[in-house]
Amino acid sequence: MNIDKVLKFFVPKDHAFHPIFEEDAANLVNAAKLLKQMFANNNDPETLERIHKEIKDVEHKGDEITNHAYQQLNTSFITPFDREDIHELTAHIDDVVDSINGVARRICLYKPKKLMPVFKEMADMIYEASLEIQSSIHWLVDAAANKKEITLACDKVKDIEHKADDYYFVAVAELFDKEKDAAELLKNNKILEILERIVDEEEDVTDTIKSILIKMA
Repeated sequence: MNIDKVLKFFVPKDHAFHPIFEEDAANLVNAAKLLKQMFANNNDPETLERIHKEIKDVEHKGDEITNHAYQQLNTSFITPFDREDIHELTAHIDDVVDSINGVARRICLYKPKKLMPVFKEMADMIYEASLEIQSSIHWLVDAAANKKEITLACDKVKDIEHKADDYYFVAVAELFDKEKDAAELLKNNKILEILERIVDEEEDVTDTIKSILIKMA
């Protein structure tokens, strides 16, 4: 057992981290909600650009939250759980928001002739997973007491990731079968790849949360 784990039994925990985690999770939900709105519109370029700008602002806020978490980590003697897990948790959330910004930027740059219906379906899954992440992080304020709720939320994200994989492979197969315009095929395939990766990255967040639970058991 390392010294940090021993000291946690005797020294009050630093409660400054949980509000940071809550803010980070809320920022992720906001990014996912905006992405969902992006695919719900009629492919109007001005609307897409406006929403992308909003997502970019959210991504910048996420960077600020991540930096705040790292600064807090550097100045805190005692932490609610292992320092490596705090770093990994915030880094994975940051990855998800970065990828949401990345796919929004590509849509504006690529200007696909139409938005595939599966884009919206996968964006809905990304948003749903972000809500489960927010719930699991909320329950982390007392991980031992809320183990069941956290595990359930994490398992839901895993189920969403499996569903997103299925949608992705079916959509790619259909795209290569039906799309005759090579440029449109490449554009849509790349967008699909990033959407699928976002859900994978959301599962990475919950994998870290489950690791925290195991260590605290």
